[in-house]
Amino acid sequence: MKFNLETIIIFVQNFEKLKDFYVGILELEIIEEIPSQWILLQAGNCKIGLHQIGESYLSESAQYLQSETNTKMVFEIYEDLAKVRDTLIAKKVKMRDIMVWENYPYVLCDGEDPEGNVFQLKQKR
Repeated sequence: MKFNLETIIIFVQNFEKLKDFYVGILELEIIEEIPSQWILLQAGNCKIGLHQIGESYLSESAQYLQSETNTKMVFEIYEDLAKVRDTLIAKKVKMRDIMVWENYPYVLCDGEDPEGNVFQLKQKR
């Protein structure tokens, strides 16, 4: 068997906040949208869907649910990673330190979207 990853769907607590992040800050292109419920974004060779979770699953607290996850989205970028990181930090995006490993041809930096979903930026050295 052979599989081709086509779309990743993220179920979100605050649809508009996540839409603003992925479209306004990360500048992903909108492919389709059902206002306040669903948006499909082009992210290179893959798509990212943001889907508003059902009302019965919404957090009752003012804080959004942030859970431990074993999933990380990785975006390869072609601009200077340090400059992109600084730009995102200026836009109040939580970004971690830049990571470099000997004998690994990429420079990496993790960040978080407003609901705590981890993403990574990856730039070839």
